Amino acid sequence: MADGTQPVHADLEVVTFGCRLNAYESEAIKARATADGLSDAVIFNTCAVTAEAVRQARQAIRKARRERPGSKMIVTGCAAQIDPATFADMTEVDVVLGNADKSAPGAYLDRPDAPRVRVNDIMSVRETAGHLVGEQLIGGLGGRARAYVEVQNGCDHRCTFCIIPYGRGNSRSAAAGEVVEQVRRLAADGYGEVVLTGVDITSWGADLPGAPTLGQLVARILKLVPQLPRLRLSSIDAAEIDADLMRCLAEEPRLMPYLHLSLQAGDDMILKRMKRRHSRGDALKLIADVRAVRPDTAFGADFIAGFPTETDEMFANTVSLVEEAGLSFLHVFPFSPRPGTPAARMPAVAKAVVKERAAQLRAAGDAALARHLDRQVGRTVSAIVEKAGLARAEDFTEVAFEGAGEPGDIISLRIDGHDGFKASGARFSP
Repeated sequence: MADGTQPVHADLEVVTFGCRLNAYESEAIKARATADGLSDAVIFNTCAVTAEAVRQARQAIRKARRERPGSKMIVTGCAAQIDPATFADMTEVDVVLGNADKSAPGAYLDRPDAPRVRVNDIMSVRETAGHLVGEQLIGGLGGRARAYVEVQNGCDHRCTFCIIPYGRGNSRSAAAGEVVEQVRRLAADGYGEVVLTGVDITSWGADLPGAPTLGQLVARILKLVPQLPRLRLSSIDAAEIDADLMRCLAEEPRLMPYLHLSLQAGDDMILKRMKRRHSRGDALKLIADVRAVRPDTAFGADFIAGFPTETDEMFANTVSLVEEAGLSFLHVFPFSPRPGTPAARMPAVAKAVVKERAAQLRAAGDAALARHLDRQVGRTVSAIVEKAGLARAEDFTEVAFEGAGEPGDIISLRIDGHDGFKASGARFSP
């Protein structure tokens, strides 16, 4: 789904689809396009997670061509990497760029001899994102409250439903020193919170000398950047939390007590058919282990509704996991078959049933969020102001508040209620 457009200057736009990582990388695209002198153009940073995301991108390209008939239309991102022909066949499109090229130096230079489609074999790429290296620094998205650092790209796992490894390539890690330096510069620039992001961040370090762990990277950042108030992790794989990361959760208050888990299902047979590396019991044990060392940790999770072969009983196991695990925030995706994946060849659940199960799972998520918010009432929390009147607590709770506060300020709030979606409160001085 499109997050919106980010104008670079009056005649250059970057349109982002899909995940937060894509939104972060659009900042790098924006910076690179500006440095290359691109003008009068629209760049579409696409997503391939679902067929709907691809459809929306194609629709947006056609609309942009109608509105800006003389502008250059450039398509990049995961959908362009996986299926460049789909976009090359569109008469509205001028250039198709693969993921390895979208933030590379000179990618947007006006060169008459450059091929219209520039998509390389992503599996041959060994470098992480080029914008992690050197002087170019990508800061926050939409304000000074929070900045994102891409520590890893690609994925070595092959879940049966997922097309993303074919768009991102195999896992590649940024060197720890580069990550620490970028975090240091962001903290010096006044960002109150940094989020470590990537496609599969718990695999960070496996391809580096000595195979360091994500937990070791987190510990290094917190030690070497003492001026950073808050460090947060993006979505992580429940199968790969290492002992050092668990130690950081237990001992480092600046590591935020919120984990968003890529669970996908709560039934063991479906997890096996998805080729996930954890079981239902593994997920419950992980959550219990984290709460044992950091009781205030909140958990979110991604789920797929209506995976092929899913029966009513199997789906019920997923729904019941939401309450049993004490989850607070859910991202629910109706199953979308992606051509070329094993799941696309499995016996499908009827579309109407998929839609209904997604609605049921979202309802379970709404109830889980309400329970979480009920527990917040009466608490005093430390929160970072995202924009006027809205802040984010350490455990990711969104809080509407009364009183002054500039983006990036870290303030104390007393929670006095909620509307089912976010908490409400006022500034509090101990």
